[in-house]
Amino acid sequence: MKSMIFAAGLGTRLKPFTDNHPKALLPLAGKTLLQWQIDKLLAVGVTDIVVNVHHFADQIVEYLLSNSGFGSRLQISDEREVLLETGGGLLKAAELLEEDEPVLVCNVDILSNVDLGAFIAAHQADELATIVVSNRETQRYLLFDEEGKLQGWTNKKTGEVRPDGLTVSGLTMLAFSGMQIVSPAFFRELRKVREEKGDKFSLIDAYLSVVSRQAGVIRAYVPQDYKMMDVGKIEQLGEAERFAEELC
Repeated sequence: MKSMIFAAGLGTRLKPFTDNHPKALLPLAGKTLLQWQIDKLLAVGVTDIVVNVHHFADQIVEYLLSNSGFGSRLQISDEREVLLETGGGLLKAAELLEEDEPVLVCNVDILSNVDLGAFIAAHQADELATIVVSNRETQRYLLFDEEGKLQGWTNKKTGEVRPDGLTVSGLTMLAFSGMQIVSPAFFRELRKVREEKGDKFSLIDAYLSVVSRQAGVIRAYVPQDYKMMDVGKIEQLGEAERFAEELC
């Protein structure tokens, strides 16, 4: 299995650090966010890793080169010219991922105690994607049926539901956790979304496109005793440091 780490984001909520650095290089408990992700992947034998870059891209490239990729076989997907969001970013990296085996995709700024070995084992070959979700409180939720199959998305604050006309009653609301395993066939669906939306689109857009067209199964994975943190706000760094120390 190969992996992709989304590290291209602007990290605007982490200013002033991101005025001069990419958020991927934010240090927590002796490691950068990027090293946290790489080490976790290497621990379960995932050594072929693609990292996308945009904001202060040169710093990330130099950091990885100077540390020899921390022992990984690492490639860079360059988005310096335009930031493509998660769906577009994954599709741009397709040629590096070769599309011949599942890909574990994660956000650089999500720390968690997820057992990656168990997650990898849970992904089934006939599923387009398996996505890590949880019961944490948020405003935007993915909606799943009783078999754990994705049916749609909702924003509780605004009342928006996608796809249009979906009945939320009877569906389970779970929060996306920035990690998924996608099958080789999923890249075909990404290309269909690009035809509709252009180069820039999110993975959530792609998932909902699959659901609306009934093009395949996207299944929930809820880890046992799951703890996670989105390291997205400068005022949360003290809490993030303590959480990272717990993961050591």
